[in-house]
Amino acid sequence: MSSFGLWIVGAGGHVGAFTLAGWHALRAGLLPPTGLVTTAPPFETLPLGALEDAVFGGHELPGRSLAEAIERLVAERILGREVAEAAAVRDGVAAAQRELREGVVDHGGWDDVQRVRTDLDGFRARTGVTRVIVLNVASTEADVADAASLPRDPDAFVAALRAGARLPASAVYALAALDLGMGYVNFTPSTGSDLPALHALALARGAVHAGADGKTGQTLLKTVLAPMFAIRRLRVTSWVSHNILGNEDGRALHDPGRRASKQRSKRAPLAAILGYEPESHVGIDYVPSYGDWKLAWDRIVFAGFGGAEMTLELTWRGSDTALAAPLCIDLVRLVELAQRRGERGVLAYLALFFKSPLGASEHRLDRQWQALVRHLLPELPASEVP
Repeated sequence: MSSFGLWIVGAGGHVGAFTLAGWHALRAGLLPPTGLVTTAPPFETLPLGALEDAVFGGHELPGRSLAEAIERLVAERILGREVAEAAAVRDGVAAAQRELREGVVDHGGWDDVQRVRTDLDGFRARTGVTRVIVLNVASTEADVADAASLPRDPDAFVAALRAGARLPASAVYALAALDLGMGYVNFTPSTGSDLPALHALALARGAVHAGADGKTGQTLLKTVLAPMFAIRRLRVTSWVSHNILGNEDGRALHDPGRRASKQRSKRAPLAAILGYEPESHVGIDYVPSYGDWKLAWDRIVFAGFGGAEMTLELTWRGSDTALAAPLCIDLVRLVELAQRRGERGVLAYLALFFKSPLGASEHRLDRQWQALVRHLLPELPASEVP
C-alpha cells in the first residue's frame, strides 16, 4: 500500500502535537490503542492505511516548536515522559518539524490560498505520497457573518477572492486542499469546508471532506443521554451546561465571537434529538490554572409522571487532548480509506465523530454508530454489529 500524508493545521497546539506524538507511539508499540475505534471490532478487518505508511507536515504560527508542545503535554500529565522521549517519537516529531510552514492568521485572501496550495503541493511532491489529508485542529474562529453573500459556484467564488474577498483561515485551508483533490477534516467548529462553493468544489475535484467540531466529552454525553429522555417520554425543561478550561482552546474561547461559535456547536444536538428546544445554556469560562484538564458540569431538569420535577446532575473532568487525539487518528485513517475507494464530497457517515456533522441530521450516538458500520461493512449481518 502506498504511503499517505497527514498535514496538521495547528500542529503545535495540544491536539495537533498529541495526534502526531500519539501516532508515532502507537506504531512503535509504546501506547495501547485506547480510544480508537479503527483498531477494534468490527473495523479491524478494514484495509485501513497502516500507521507506518504516514508522513507528516503542517501549518503553525512562526516560532512554534513541536518539541516544546510535546513537553507541555508531559508537564500537564497527558503524555508520559518515557513515551515522549522514546527515539521513535522524538525522531517522528523532528521530521514533522522540518515540514512545518507558516500558517494563515485570522482571515486570508487569494494570495494566502495560493501560498497554502503551494505548501500542500510541495509536501506531496517532496514526500512522494499519493494522498494527503489536511486535519484542522487550530483554534476556534468566530462565525462568518457574511457567509451567505459568498458565491455558491466555485468559479465565481474564486473570482470573488481574486477581487479582494477574504475567508476565515479554516476555509482558506479547505479551499486549497479540496482544489488539489486532497481530503479535509475540520475538527473545530470553525467554517472550514462548510460553504456551498466548497461542497461543490469537492465534488468537482473528487475530494472528500468531513466535520465539524470533534465530539469528545460533554456533547458526547448529551448524544447518549438525550435519546434516553426522548425514548422514555420524559420532557426536559432545561439543560444547563458549564465548562471550565485553561488550555489554548480556552484562551481562544475567551473571545465572545469565538465562544459563540463553540456554544452553537455544543447546543446543536439537543433540539435535534428531543424534537423540541428545552431552555438551555452553555457556559464556557477560561481559567488558566486548569490547563488541559477541563471540568464540565450539566444540570438537567425534567418532568415525571404527574408533573413531578426531577433533576440529573453530572460532572466530567478530563483531558480534551487525550480524548481528541485518538478521534483524529481514526478520522485520518477513515478519510484516507475513502480516498482510495474513490468516494467524493461530504463523508456524512463519519457523523459519529462530530458535534455538528456535515451532511447528516442524526445526532443520536447509537444511530451514528450504526450508520458508520453499515457504510464501511455493508455485508456485516445486523446481529453482529457491536
